[in-house]
Amino acid sequence: MEQSGSFALAANELRALDHERYLASLMLPADRRGAAQAILAFASEVAAVRERVSEPSTGEIRLQWWIDALEGQGHGAVRSNPVADALFQTLDRHDLPTGPLVRLLAARRFDLYNDPMIDLSQFEGYSGETVSILFQYMAMILNREAADQSGDAAGHLGVALALAGHLRAFGYNAARGQLFLPLSVFTAHGVREREIYAGKPSEALDASLMQISELCAEHHAKAQAAIAALPQDIRPAFASIALLPHAMAQHGALKGEAAFQPTRTASPFAQLLRMMWWSIKQGRHVSTRRPDL
Repeated sequence: MEQSGSFALAANELRALDHERYLASLMLPADRRGAAQAILAFASEVAAVRERVSEPSTGEIRLQWWIDALEGQGHGAVRSNPVADALFQTLDRHDLPTGPLVRLLAARRFDLYNDPMIDLSQFEGYSGETVSILFQYMAMILNREAADQSGDAAGHLGVALALAGHLRAFGYNAARGQLFLPLSVFTAHGVREREIYAGKPSEALDASLMQISELCAEHHAKAQAAIAALPQDIRPAFASIALLPHAMAQHGALKGEAAFQPTRTASPFAQLLRMMWWSIKQGRHVSTRRPDL
């Protein structure tokens, strides 16, 4: 079990930046949890770059720093960053590839600019590089030999979670001129891109969001089936699926002006309970001691 200061700091960073993923990491066996948290903390830091910079060029520099670190030799002073140190210890200890992380960084360049997500194919590719790959890393940490079977589960769950997350953040992103959901779905219903950024509600917009919600439900169902077919010891990597039913239940409220308003999320304790119950049903023993949320 990883106990170094870098792993503790990476866990704290993950908890601060992406609390849902932090809670999901608690469903993993204790001796693999630190490694998963290191991967997730890295991904969360990268996802937060847009929020931390004032212009794309600065964000490009931050992403390039990580690319150089991953492609460099020995990593040197890079390890003074605790998240980087925990990440590289994890990659070395579990013999994990760096290529997918470099592709994740390349995909995150999309976040820095205001170009819309053109169609579903582009969205699925983006989700695969930024979300699905994280589930595959966790599966490799849990059982390297069986991880090759996790592709379908990771792919569908990544798309479902990305759709749910961007439906939830639709109004926030629209207000700053960004569209992460597939533009082609909106244009097929007659919604113009400028109407989205203007926060203009319409029946056509409602229909567009409903179609995207239905896509989310389809990927959720496929993820459920794929996870059920996996070896029991890697299923804990997919505990985040337990959060989707609550998120999808809220999608019906994304109508009219409400589509541009913040949506309520479940409390951390409720999220934890949902994932614990899901994990128990998968045959995973989960400690009943309440962790530090």
